[in-house]
Amino acid sequence: MPARVDFYVLDSDADRARLVYACRLIEKVFLLAQTVYVHTEGAQQSSTFDELLWTFADRSFVPHELADGASTGAPVQIGHREPQPATVLVNLAAGAPEFYDRYERVAELVDGHPERREQGRRRFAWYRAQGLRPETHTVSV
Repeated sequence: MPARVDFYVLDSDADRARLVYACRLIEKVFLLAQTVYVHTEGAQQSSTFDELLWTFADRSFVPHELADGASTGAPVQIGHREPQPATVLVNLAAGAPEFYDRYERVAELVDGHPERREQGRRRFAWYRAQGLRPETHTVSV
């Protein structure tokens, strides 16, 4: 069965708003007892997102770890190298992940920043070229 791809288009152009929304989305998925792989652009973005996932909400706890070595089995993995097994893929990288088909669902987050908006358009077109029909959700933050 092909992956379901959802684009969450935010009305803000702030990268932090996009990343905080990703944290909220990941928390929802975690509370549904599903696993998540967060694909990032590189080590710096992985580290930054790791820290944000610990601190984005006072009463939130989402067990996660960086996918850069021995795993403790956390339900949320953050990485930029080899994709990790999970139910949901959250893509924070600029390009579409070619390994998207290993996941049941793919979440793409796009904010209003012109460069990131254009990257989102390219990813959307790429998924369509793969024969998928991405869904778009407009989000007010």
